Amino acid sequence: RIVSEMGVSIDPAKNVVKVDGRPVRTPESFSYYVLDKPRHVVCTMADPEGRATVRNLIPAEVGRVYPVGRLDYDAEGVLLLTNDGDLAHRLMHPRFGVERTYHAKVKGRIEDAALERLRTGVYLEDGRAQAEDVRFLRRTSENSWITLTLREGRQHEVKRMCLAAGHPVQKLRRISYAGVGLGGLAPGGLRHLTAAALAQLRRAVREG
Repeated sequence: RIVSEMGVSIDPAKNVVKVDGRPVRTPESFSYYVLDKPRHVVCTMADPEGRATVRNLIPAEVGRVYPVGRLDYDAEGVLLLTNDGDLAHRLMHPRFGVERTYHAKVKGRIEDAALERLRTGVYLEDGRAQAEDVRFLRRTSENSWITLTLREGRQHEVKRMCLAAGHPVQKLRRISYAGVGLGGLAPGGLRHLTAAALAQLRRAVREG
């Protein structure tokens, strides 16, 4: 039968999945990586505009892995990659409330009142949004650095929240996803997740 809805469960022993008449085979084993995505790289495997993509950063020997969610073109930091579709779905789905933590440089000298707005919630065009945690990091003469932890993962959520609080984002870096950080990776660097990091991801979606 033709499947048009998401989240359909199948029994691999009884069902065969085909796309355009060709069977889709599950990988014999799953792979899990973390990439330090640089700025000005698109979180897709191909880009019609010809921009650099994460695929350009994945060595051929890694094989087929795909980004878990998105990170804005001009943002940088933690991007998980895997061919484990079930785990990726759980990590991205709002129902599981997986933590994503960011460092953001925002315009202006942010005060406690604006931090409290981000903590208690601001109203966006797609509803109310609030940070699980917000902390001030440091100031420069014209800007401020803050850290935010979110659990929803809406599109451009950090940027929209900070703009609503009166402090547009000028630079954004994700420092962890479900508790998994970069571990000293350089921009563009890729490393295989340790068993402990993979256990952390699975624990995050069980507890969500």
